[in-house]
Amino acid sequence: MFGSRQGVHAYANVGIETGAATASPHKLIIMLFDGAMLAIATGLQHMNAGNIPAKGKSISHAITIIDGGLRACLDKENGGSIAENLDALYEYMSRRLLVANLNNQPEILEEVHHLLHDLKQAWEEMDTATVAAESLA
Repeated sequence: MFGSRQGVHAYANVGIETGAATASPHKLIIMLFDGAMLAIATGLQHMNAGNIPAKGKSISHAITIIDGGLRACLDKENGGSIAENLDALYEYMSRRLLVANLNNQPEILEEVHHLLHDLKQAWEEMDTATVAAESLA
């Protein structure tokens, strides 16, 4: 259907960029969670297959999303204890991913994936509540 893998990848990137450009702040955070979870799942697949370079790349990508995306979005000045606790949790996740990568421990990847999933669900519930509140106004 598509001429090349590169073309498919470029097409997918356009879809992601378009979604990000039109997304609400809540949706952007949810997209970061999705990206980190996908990178971890991909890292787990590569770990199970013994593909060490690809495993490292995927786990590093997840760490980048957590540190450069989720942690960077925290408003530590105005966020109070919630922002501080999330910062500590994100730091914990990054350290755990590093350990999982170095020691080939799939259970740690699953642990962090589960934590991200739970946080993503909370953000989705907040987004749904915000949309509901706005429709009543």
